[in-house]
Amino acid sequence: MTDEILYSTADGIATITLNRPDRMNALLPGMGELYVELLKRADVDPDVRVIVVTGAGKGFCSGADLSVLAEGPSGLNKYVDEQSVETLPFVALMIGTPVVTAINGACAGIGFVLAACADMRIIGAGVRMGTTFSRLGLVAEYGIAWLLPRLVGYGHASELLLSARAVDAQEALRIGLVNEIADDPLARAMEWARDIADNCSPTAMASIKGQLLRVSGQTLPQAVDESLAMMRISFGLPDLAEALAAKGDKRAAAFAPREA
Repeated sequence: MTDEILYSTADGIATITLNRPDRMNALLPGMGELYVELLKRADVDPDVRVIVVTGAGKGFCSGADLSVLAEGPSGLNKYVDEQSVETLPFVALMIGTPVVTAINGACAGIGFVLAACADMRIIGAGVRMGTTFSRLGLVAEYGIAWLLPRLVGYGHASELLLSARAVDAQEALRIGLVNEIADDPLARAMEWARDIADNCSPTAMASIKGQLLRVSGQTLPQAVDESLAMMRISFGLPDLAEALAAKGDKRAAAFAPREA
């Protein structure tokens, strides 16, 4: 563990904080891998039901550290050598635990990718975010060309990636890049996390995340058939009985932790 990314847990919520506020939380080589390690650590913790990701200070993540960019290919290759989908922010979509990003400030480059790779995205009212890639002579990095059209549609995705312009919070909300705008995105993210940590089945949420991830490679009949098979399994799990009992007793359901 280093001080560059902070990790804490409380009351079913793991909080991951990018912690280089003097550099707007720009990522150094190795920080991405550490971020993924923390996501996976939270995902296997039976006490963690939601993961909140944010940045320290006034920024969320301004991208790769400019000092490394200045080194040219020898420095930049550190960001891609031995990397795969298993070591990149996309892991947030692949794990069973819900992830919410609280986009509290500057968000660009790989920071844009990290912010987008979440199940729920909340942006601060005055925050702008953009890819920046084409304005640096770079490609659509870290697989964002796969995810962005799924969030905002092909037309918006191609325009945002080609122009690399920054969008404000209102436009980000309008096109579906984020889910909500909040004056205090971290406080709102915690509120959202608290609600699902208290009221939603970890097993059900993990299953739904898996369905969402797989569906882009399925036909409609395949997706329906899979859901029917999964429904039969869910009917026999303890969570449904607990939810119904809790409704009858007018209390919160006490769902068991998700099995690893």
